[in-house]
Amino acid sequence: MSELSLEKSEIRINSSLDKSIKVLQALILPIAFIALWVVASALNWLDPKLIPSPFTVLLGALHSFAQAEFWQGFAASLARNFTGYVIGASLGVAFGVALGTTRWVNWLFAPGFNVLRQVSLFAWLPLISTFLGYGNGAKILFISLSVFYPVALHSLEGVSSISAKYSEVARVYQFPKLYTYRKLILPAASPQIFVGLQLGLIFAWLATVGSEFLLANYGVGLGNLVIRGREQFNVSLIILGMLTIGFVGVILNSILSRIERKVLRWQQRS
Repeated sequence: MSELSLEKSEIRINSSLDKSIKVLQALILPIAFIALWVVASALNWLDPKLIPSPFTVLLGALHSFAQAEFWQGFAASLARNFTGYVIGASLGVAFGVALGTTRWVNWLFAPGFNVLRQVSLFAWLPLISTFLGYGNGAKILFISLSVFYPVALHSLEGVSSISAKYSEVARVYQFPKLYTYRKLILPAASPQIFVGLQLGLIFAWLATVGSEFLLANYGVGLGNLVIRGREQFNVSLIILGMLTIGFVGVILNSILSRIERKVLRWQQRS
């Protein structure tokens, strides 16, 4: 076996070891929490009516998983999250790039954008519900708004950080605008854009659950599941909803991180 093959296999082994160590590090806190929960329940340190044992929560989870209503709520939350995220992220990237590359867009919209992004996200909910009610459209609009601001801001920062030398090269060689955006601006700004997309994904999931809490008069979702558990004083259902919300958030973030590594692989090689 050549030295190059040995070096490549060693790199793969080290990479897999690093991934295994990271997984173990991520599991330390949840495992410690569950172990403490089990011990506290077994020693009657906790009131089972307020905080049921892990076994009780597991039985409740199995019962909920067997019901179609749980999966309908799960699918509804994911659909709202995905729709709102795609709309907000697409508009955020387009607006941020336009703000950083077009003078008249910056002159016209930058002051208003800087003012509106200071407004708390949940302050928009009364206005949205006044005009759109408590339906799915209001929730999707709220999710889109929560994604739009961080994505637009980081896209603007990414474009603004591009060296003037590259813009000068494009100007000297008279690159077409579409070619300049595709080959120069977007690749150079992509690391910051992905930072915004990561933050937008976190905010989108928070907004999805938050809108289901605060606009709960209509529809189904994981937020509605937790609310129903509160109304029925079913703590197992509340904990199941919380764990499911957290688990989905981790999975969504992991998927976007994988996409980011593949898209930005050219940077790691350079």
